[in-house]
Amino acid sequence: MTSTTEVGGGVVERARGMRDVVRAEAAESERIRTLTDVIVNEMWASGLMSSFNPVEAGGVEPSFAEMIETWIEMAWQDGSFGWIGIANLPSSFAAASYLPDEGFAEVFTANNNRVTMGGQFFPNGQGTAVDGGYRLSGSWNFGSGIGHSQYVAAGFFPMDNGEMRWVSEGIPDMQIAIVPRHEISCNDGWYVQGLKGTGSYDYSAQDVFVPHSRTFNLFERVPRRGSSPATRMGLMPVTAAGHASWALGVAKSMLDDVTELAATKYRMSDMASLASRPTFQKGLAHQVSAWRAARLLVHDAFATAEAAVAAGAELTPTLRADMRAAAVYATDTARGCAEWAHLVAGTSSIREGSRLERAFRDMYTGTQHAFISEKVAIDSAQVWLGIIEDQFGL
Repeated sequence: MTSTTEVGGGVVERARGMRDVVRAEAAESERIRTLTDVIVNEMWASGLMSSFNPVEAGGVEPSFAEMIETWIEMAWQDGSFGWIGIANLPSSFAAASYLPDEGFAEVFTANNNRVTMGGQFFPNGQGTAVDGGYRLSGSWNFGSGIGHSQYVAAGFFPMDNGEMRWVSEGIPDMQIAIVPRHEISCNDGWYVQGLKGTGSYDYSAQDVFVPHSRTFNLFERVPRRGSSPATRMGLMPVTAAGHASWALGVAKSMLDDVTELAATKYRMSDMASLASRPTFQKGLAHQVSAWRAARLLVHDAFATAEAAVAAGAELTPTLRADMRAAAVYATDTARGCAEWAHLVAGTSSIREGSRLERAFRDMYTGTQHAFISEKVAIDSAQVWLGIIEDQFGL
């Protein structure tokens, strides 16, 4: 299946160059429940792992169009590999963009920018304010990508004398701590239906000191490093683009695989191949068109916001709602494409270890994420309707 437009660029090519390695290692990643060293090492050798970073952290600061196509390509290769793309790459992007200079020097410069970072940004921890930083405690679920990471991101609420800190009425302060892997406890728990190869372990911290220099605001949009519009848009749009792209990539793999299968697929008691059946032809036309439309919507929403910020305009609540709604829509559409492909492939889609079977499990695991939930669509619609002026989580 070809898309209606093509986006080139060195970052996308770095991802495409991973195809043979990912194909050969996907089953082993599932078995060990985290990416294999072979894949991780090739991500570094190709420059893919640090590519979304600011230039000062070894990246190339790609546009949203390049990021979206890179993620689609990675998820098309394998759902777990794609999920690592939307976990490790945005994590290091955010830390490299927003950490204070001292923290950046400690985390990135001291390690020659070879820093893999995963974790959970939702504030499931508390940080008691002390001289020079915080004493961090908490438990986080689904720390995507920490199976092979040297640093772990952990969202937390700062606490002053036992009281939550507020940045404005009704909005608490939410910070991100960047913690060396050896200072947190991995509780594992990653025994799941899909996305088995992502090393998304549960983890916890107990009274771990984190200096101010290794923290930044969850909703920060003023970069200390980097000049791309993305660095001035914050982590939420990058994460939203990642989730939309991931779902599109997994769905595309299933549509492509069932299209290839159709020429030789015969159902029991049916003398015609799947490809020759009008009902399959009609379904394929509909699903491919829906996929292409969703992809174009994602590109349009994120490019529009990116262009506005590049021109010096404010990232308005409406622009943020547009991006988040597009991500939810693309995810819903991709899930529908996957369900159709799974059904029409018949028993070919249930054999354990096949791309179709693995992609189907991955799709129905990844699309459970709260970031692309029904509530996000409702919040976006309420902004459009003027029912609320803003929703800070968008």
